Amino acid sequence: MEIDLNILNVKSKVDIDMQVSFPKEDLNKAGILDMEKVNVKGNLTYNEEYILKVNIKGEMTLPCSLTLEPVNYPFDIDIDENIDEFIENSKKTQKTIDILPIIWENILMEIPMKVISPNAKNMKTKGEGWELITDSEEKGNHSLAKLKDLL
Repeated sequence: MEIDLNILNVKSKVDIDMQVSFPKEDLNKAGILDMEKVNVKGNLTYNEEYILKVNIKGEMTLPCSLTLEPVNYPFDIDIDENIDEFIENSKKTQKTIDILPIIWENILMEIPMKVISPNAKNMKTKGEGWELITDSEEKGNHSLAKLKDLL
C-alpha cells in the first residue's frame, strides 16, 4: 500500500483499513503453502516521527513438520513501530511510502519453527528396523557403550 507522504505531513494521520495478498512466489520462498487475504487495520501518524500502528490478522497454511499435510495457522500481529529510517530511504527516490514490505517482514517473523497436524498423532512411529526419535527423547548410541568400560 502506497501512502503519500505529503498528505501525511498535512493531516498528520492516515487511517489504514485494507486486505492484502502476496504473490505465490513469495509464499513459496517462505515455506508457506497458502495465505488468503490478510486484514490490516490501523494508522500511520507523523508528529516529528513516523509511527506505524497496525494490526495484521490472517491465516497461513503451513506443511506439518512430520507428515507434510497442510495445517492452518492463524496469526494476529500488532505493530507499533517507528519507521523513520524506512521513510528516509524511500524519500530519496519518491514522495510515497510502501508499507507492504513492513507488513510482510512481520508476517515472516510469525512463522513457527514447526507445526504439527492433529492427524500426526495417529502416525506410525516404529517399524521393523526403524524408530522415530524426537528431540524430547534422549537416546545414546548404545553400540559404543562397551568402549566406555575400557577407559
